[in-house]
Amino acid sequence: MRQPIEPPSTIAAVPAAGTHDVCSTHLLADLKEPATIFMAKQAPHAFVSLGAPKLRSTNIWGRVSVSVLPLETRHQRRFGAVRLRAALDLPMTLGQWVLQQERQHPETADLAPLITATATAGKQIASLVARAGVSNLTGLQGSVNVQGEEQKKLDVLTNEVLKNALRSTGKLGVLASEEENEPVSLMEEAYTGDFIAAFDPLDGSSNLDAAIATGTIFGVMRSGEHCLTGPEDADISQRQMQCLVQTLQPGANLVAAGYILYSSSVIFMLSIGHGVQGFSLDPAIGEFVLTHPDVRVPERGKIYSFNEANSDNWDPVLQEYIRSMKKKGYSSRYIGSLVGDVHRTLIYGGVFGYPGDKKNPNGKLRLLYECAPMAYLMEQAGGIATTGKQRILDIVPRDVHQREPFICGSPRDVEDLLKIYQGSMAMRG
Repeated sequence: MRQPIEPPSTIAAVPAAGTHDVCSTHLLADLKEPATIFMAKQAPHAFVSLGAPKLRSTNIWGRVSVSVLPLETRHQRRFGAVRLRAALDLPMTLGQWVLQQERQHPETADLAPLITATATAGKQIASLVARAGVSNLTGLQGSVNVQGEEQKKLDVLTNEVLKNALRSTGKLGVLASEEENEPVSLMEEAYTGDFIAAFDPLDGSSNLDAAIATGTIFGVMRSGEHCLTGPEDADISQRQMQCLVQTLQPGANLVAAGYILYSSSVIFMLSIGHGVQGFSLDPAIGEFVLTHPDVRVPERGKIYSFNEANSDNWDPVLQEYIRSMKKKGYSSRYIGSLVGDVHRTLIYGGVFGYPGDKKNPNGKLRLLYECAPMAYLMEQAGGIATTGKQRILDIVPRDVHQREPFICGSPRDVEDLLKIYQGSMAMRG
């Protein structure tokens, strides 16, 4: 016996024929005749019918394609009814995207566990960040990391969350973190340990008490060999050295990189070497869904993002460059949170920089787990990332926590700066 079709339980509406973004429940405003889209639970499509019955509010996210269909009955023609059919294109989840990439790019298939583990950790960290104020997770931990920076409570906690998530994949041999003094081996007898991960578990944590955007940054490289290859009685310093050598690779060796932004929404920007994709966490279903496909940074933007409080200590070339940006009518936008500033630059274009100065000649950003992953994303999106003198991805780290000046953004904006630097070097030469 056929089961009766349930009455429509998801309702949405769009203003006219065409393709539209929809979110939540709306009534038609621009159609001459009122119409409402009904979507049955059993099918991924919707039908538009005449009239506007009482609506039950619901959350719906996607794109709706609407086309006008011929009228079927004499009654409809007599009263000038509007008959439409609407197809709802539901967004692709991160899991679906990963499966798609495995088919299209088989060489990236072994990255899938690391990507999904990072996404899972990101959801946990997003929850911790959102509840930090009410869970007494703000403030200092009372310890200092290897850079001499006081650790926040969430620095320590998020480091463990991400480390445990990556450990569970069985794919990670070594990790390097802002919160770890040295690279940490995760090798266990049953694990392959094919990859090395470097990450900053909670970038911008100093802004956490003020509820400003924070984020997780990560990069993944392949391991040339297992770092614990010595005999069981090998000296611990020897093992640490083997891990260290494996970890100190240039950004050009990255096979995946990304960041998760914790702000008004939670956004996961990711590249596995085939462009940059952006996923937003849909709290209604607890999944990351594709909202920013094939991100490309604009060729030129209208925003520069530098901490101008340090401008007196910059070199003359950078000072000249910022003056030229102001004359061109560029706007200044600076959050002081690397993930937030880079994300805005990816979306809107322009240039972001944390350059070296007289006080900090090498800047303050760490090459391995901040500069290199962000540079990888920027280049995958068509942008440029440089120290002002050298491509970020070409730098071979000498130390896990090595710092480098960092400037990235729209290709034409960054090229303008590089031309000034080249001209200055030619004059001195």
